[in-house]
Amino acid sequence: MLKTRSRCNLACTYCYVYEMADQGWRDQPVAMTPATAARAAHRIAEHAAAHDLPRVDLVLHGGEPLLTAPAALAAPVEAVRAALAATSPRTRVTATVQTNGTLITRGRLTALAAAGIRVGVSLDGGLPAHNTRRVDHAGHPGFGAAARGLRLLARHPDSYAGVLCVVDLDQDPVETYESLLAFAPPTIGLLLPLANWSSPPPPGPGRTPYADWLLAVFERWWHDGARRTRIRLFEEIIALLLGLPATTETLGLAPAATAVIETDGSIEQADSLKSAYEGAAATGMALDTHSFDQLLDHPGFAARQLGRDALADGCRACELVEVCGGGHYPHRYRAGEGFRRPSVYCADLQVLIRHIATAVQHAAAGGRRRTTPAHPPAAAS
Repeated sequence: MLKTRSRCNLACTYCYVYEMADQGWRDQPVAMTPATAARAAHRIAEHAAAHDLPRVDLVLHGGEPLLTAPAALAAPVEAVRAALAATSPRTRVTATVQTNGTLITRGRLTALAAAGIRVGVSLDGGLPAHNTRRVDHAGHPGFGAAARGLRLLARHPDSYAGVLCVVDLDQDPVETYESLLAFAPPTIGLLLPLANWSSPPPPGPGRTPYADWLLAVFERWWHDGARRTRIRLFEEIIALLLGLPATTETLGLAPAATAVIETDGSIEQADSLKSAYEGAAATGMALDTHSFDQLLDHPGFAARQLGRDALADGCRACELVEVCGGGHYPHRYRAGEGFRRPSVYCADLQVLIRHIATAVQHAAAGGRRRTTPAHPPAAAS
């Protein structure tokens, strides 16, 4: 993940980068320089060659990466490709940019498409009422501009990676899902709010409000006559239930595989850790002085390579551990205790996984199933 910009044109009230525990963005340069991008490319190529990697996945991130001028948007990706061509020519590069959608233009889409960079958009639903927390720095709604950008992106399906949507208990789940379909996303990522035991998620009705919300969407999606989109969370659970490998770090026991390069060239762990406490993602490493092999030896990163052995006692003994994997790592944190706890969403995850398992078993036994079966999950965007 390349943090090409450290600032954003929106000021979403729940943003984990700007509104949660870690405020390190304030000390970061506004933009990644070409020199830093070149150093990143060198380190990536070095790592790919050392380990004979078949593929490297790049995500241009921020902040808001589309604050970069169209002519320079693809430069970091092209730098990586050039470095790989010289040292590891068999390594394939996939690239996406994750944006709030408000700055999508024909010019930017053309530049990104020419470089083979797909576009993922963050949006909390397909209606203005779903996006009241996504505002600019003056408090004005960002939805109108994002909707225009998404409609434009939908006309370029080869460039369209999908939509990420944070679960909001205040919104009707089926309405949220159906409204997003109006933007024809190939994939929808439904995300649990970044929360932990010290900063719990917003409460809702019942014992498992987040499972209830997600299962309302699942039932609508699962029993649809035709697959209108992929929903990554559900397909990830189905894949893990069937013994297939995970493709994100939010579920399952696969080792963590994401390195973050900040605009100043520092190397960090997954930026979602910034929701836990100040400095949670920091490693003290930088492109000038450290390789990615050294990152793998960092205690925080090494802890995420241990699979089942890194989990709380209750998680290791749970029959769902191969699917749940203890839940998303940041969701396990509690001040003074660290991350060796179950997810703050443990009860929700149990209900969600068991319900989906029952649906899959029923389908396998010849019960009612969707016209187009669910596929293994797509790669994270």
